[in-house]
Amino acid sequence: MLLEQPFPTINSSIAPEPSALLAPSLRQLPLPTNAAWLNFILNEGTAPEYIHPYLIQCKDGGLSISYPSRVADPNYIYQAFVPNLTVLCNNSIYGKHVVTYYDDLSVTIEFPGGMQVPLVRGSPYVTLVFNDPAPLQFLSKETVLTVASVDNCTKHTVTLNNGQTWLIYTSDPLSLSTDLTVNGHFKGVVRVALLTGNLRAEEILDRFRSAYPLQGHADLSVPFQVKYEWKKAGWGGLLMLSLPMHRDLMLYPSSDCIQLSVTYRSMDGDMVGVVGDSWTLNRTPISVGWHSSKGISDQQQRGAIAVALMKDVAALSEITTGSSYFYGKAVARAARLALIAEEVGAPDILVRIRDFLDQSMTPWMEGTLGKNAFLYDEKWGALTTKNSCSNPQEDFGFGLYNDHHYHLGYFCYAGAVLAKLDPTWGKRYKAHLYTMVEDFMTSDHQRMDHSRQDRHHFHHHHTKVSRSKALFPRYRNFDFWVLHSWAGGLTEFLDGRNQESTSEAVNAYYSAALLGLAFGDLYLMNIGLTLTALEIHSAQVLWHIPSHGTMYEQEFSSSQRVVGVLWANKRDAGLWFAPAHDRPCRLGIQVLPIVPVTEILFQDINYVHELVEWTLPDLSRADVSDGWRGFVYALQAIYAPEEALQNVLKLSSHDDGNSLTNLLWWIYTRWSW
Repeated sequence: MLLEQPFPTINSSIAPEPSALLAPSLRQLPLPTNAAWLNFILNEGTAPEYIHPYLIQCKDGGLSISYPSRVADPNYIYQAFVPNLTVLCNNSIYGKHVVTYYDDLSVTIEFPGGMQVPLVRGSPYVTLVFNDPAPLQFLSKETVLTVASVDNCTKHTVTLNNGQTWLIYTSDPLSLSTDLTVNGHFKGVVRVALLTGNLRAEEILDRFRSAYPLQGHADLSVPFQVKYEWKKAGWGGLLMLSLPMHRDLMLYPSSDCIQLSVTYRSMDGDMVGVVGDSWTLNRTPISVGWHSSKGISDQQQRGAIAVALMKDVAALSEITTGSSYFYGKAVARAARLALIAEEVGAPDILVRIRDFLDQSMTPWMEGTLGKNAFLYDEKWGALTTKNSCSNPQEDFGFGLYNDHHYHLGYFCYAGAVLAKLDPTWGKRYKAHLYTMVEDFMTSDHQRMDHSRQDRHHFHHHHTKVSRSKALFPRYRNFDFWVLHSWAGGLTEFLDGRNQESTSEAVNAYYSAALLGLAFGDLYLMNIGLTLTALEIHSAQVLWHIPSHGTMYEQEFSSSQRVVGVLWANKRDAGLWFAPAHDRPCRLGIQVLPIVPVTEILFQDINYVHELVEWTLPDLSRADVSDGWRGFVYALQAIYAPEEALQNVLKLSSHDDGNSLTNLLWWIYTRWSW
């Protein structure tokens, strides 16, 4: 089935022009807006990016490599960039770098003088390729203590006065003096690696010096599985580094592929060597649909929900906000009421909610709302909003491609529910709903030489939805290396991309799965649930901080139970909208919206207990709104539902995406756990 792009088009004046630091062949729609390497093409392209395990900077025609030291404080952790080693061609100081290739797991940068650098995430070596003889030069901010060359001048050990030892491997002999001067021109491959361990680690780095990765693809053709496939050059086995969240999920072909003596620290946990051209990561399947997993059999509880439902539905009134985010929350809130009505058997009330959803959603589909509208931005290849195209502050920077999965996730949730309740409406606006979900979850096209369609396992299941041309970048927000999304768009930050709310990211992919369920699209459902499961995994590993956790330094983790904003190169206790000491907000933003998948995100009851106990003392503050209190009590219900119920019944208001009905549904579906 061929779907057209149904929204009016615009060439946004708010979004920057696609960068001249992107090769001309890549400067065509659709363009990536939330990729982990965007600092290389934003503004001057000189802000560092974290390409595990190194911070990499492109500046003055050269590439600087930093194995960063960490700074830990009660409210943040970050890695400090110092250019330990810089590589450039002597004649390149006035030139600019250009990104010539990118994919799921890598980005290739070309520097003046012909130096090509395939930066593949997780490689212990930084690889530099010189296809023609070039006047190579090494520099260091540190004082060089010694340079020792062996193996016919193809291995060079450089010790610096900061205690670091760097290994420089070359495919051909290289004459390197003690001040890092290179005699003559060099053609071939240079590989640079920090030696972090003992003699055994050096032996392994020596052994795997010859095979280098060029590209990396994430294959999702099997539900709840990600397969990394690297394209490599050279010979021998490919040595890469794994993060704890990879090792949690990894299927090891054999025990000897793990190289425990090769370890590097990283912002996302200790990295350990793994040898292989591909990895398979298997996530435990999650089974979650429209309703709670166990239902509500107690008639008294069903009755209490029905009473709340009558009140909440009677109070439904025209949504007055023009904000795409808050409007999305409001329609998703109403959609929750519809599904709860189904669950407790209140069909009469369903009609009223269905009509409200129709009246609220259709103006966004038709572009008749007036206060705002969805548009297709032909500058980068993205949905945008009318308001955020005239003011970058509107809609939380949606026009700069911030938070697309959050906003559109809410609309997809409401759209999926309405399509379920009214299939005629769903059919009429299928192209609109698919355009919304594909904005943040397109999977069909790749820029890989060895590309494979992710969908081949699913061909026989349904009529393939296709487009006449690619509208959106592949998986706009989701990062397959760290297995979670980035919310931050086209803004240069020293610490890279960032994401605040994991629960809203989870909700986006869960909502995509529900859209698949509504339209009988098994492919969309499986991709949505797979990304839901992966986002949950990373939230639990990186954002959730149990008291016994070892992910972060004690200086930080002893006073924190959850990360506020997670950056590529930083962990911050504070939020975009609240300070680090505002614990109710910090808990709530990692919980909302409360939906059936919430119980999977918070399945560790001991951790939930710690998080709630960490937050409860703050509820004595008069400035804490009932909306935020509701999320604290929702988590409390996981281990103390009776107490949580009493607390919830005292609330006089709720978050604009939540309701008494939803909280009662949540508490009663925890009741006998």
